Amino acid sequence: MAKYTGPDCRICRREGAKLFLKGDKCTSKKCPFEKRPVAPGQHGLGRKKPTEYQIQLREKQKVKKTYGLLEKQFYSYYIEAERQKGITGTNMLCLLERRLDNIVYRMGIAASRAEGRQIVNHGHITVNGKMVNIPSYQVKVGDEIAVKENKVKNKYFEGLKGAKVVTPKWVEFNTNTLKGKVLSMPTREDIDLTINEQLIIELYSK
Repeated sequence: MAKYTGPDCRICRREGAKLFLKGDKCTSKKCPFEKRPVAPGQHGLGRKKPTEYQIQLREKQKVKKTYGLLEKQFYSYYIEAERQKGITGTNMLCLLERRLDNIVYRMGIAASRAEGRQIVNHGHITVNGKMVNIPSYQVKVGDEIAVKENKVKNKYFEGLKGAKVVTPKWVEFNTNTLKGKVLSMPTREDIDLTINEQLIIELYSK
């Protein structure tokens, strides 16, 4: 399936939840989901009660769209999570959270995960002093994430200096030096997504 190129806000309406795909716009009064929180299309208001399969599918789509993944890549995270010890659903979410593009977003370097993916793709981020341009790169505890030295004076990153950012407790970021660190592995409590990952596991287990 080809990558979705339509309006991001339409995705939130389709999934029935704010996925925060547009950064600051999602927290402002201009957010289309706030104005019309129903599925897009002329039948958005009159949809029938969803089946069990539809509920599971929508939950999967919600997570896929949140992290900006296609089906093949998303399914690979499920397979990897199943191999690991512990709860498969939690393992899968932790793997998604450890993606470099998500870390860039969580640290406040990017306003959204899509923007984080673009920043990583363009080679603006280093991990332990080495440039990494792979958004799916899995970070580890102790990894140091920073804006590449020759990009620090870029107008975008200049605007971050001294800014106040709120980060999850498992990462830290210094807006003065534009450097951060992964302090620990994320836990389920650290992931602020209103989703039921067990529904996704049930869908893939059929």
